[in-house]
Amino acid sequence: MTLSEINVLVGHGDRAWSSAVEEMLAPRGIRSMVASSAGEAVDILAESRVHMALVDIDSQVVNGLSIVRAVRGYEPMLPCIMASAQCERPVLSRALELDVFSVIAKPVDVLILQSQLNRLFIKKYNSYVFSI
Repeated sequence: MTLSEINVLVGHGDRAWSSAVEEMLAPRGIRSMVASSAGEAVDILAESRVHMALVDIDSQVVNGLSIVRAVRGYEPMLPCIMASAQCERPVLSRALELDVFSVIAKPVDVLILQSQLNRLFIKKYNSYVFSI
């Protein structure tokens, strides 16, 4: 897998979320594919090879949980990472039910996000694209 082939589905979120994601992906040449709805997420999955989904479940723009549910309905094994301001039992229970790879507390710490992306890509794709 080359960097130009890596696509990440990103749930449209607030400015801080978008900045954190852009900071991680763009310098590595990884393509962000932003979905503003669950329907858009499914359209993206239908049209492109996507390697993971990254969603903000607190977003005022789009419900990140609806994107994860849509992803699970279309491509059940696609790894997902969720960010949430409330990483408590209800959110973690939903993440477990949806087989989410990890949940990251907001505000997003770029080093934690990078670490989780690194773990995911090593485990799922044997790729060190996010190695520090």
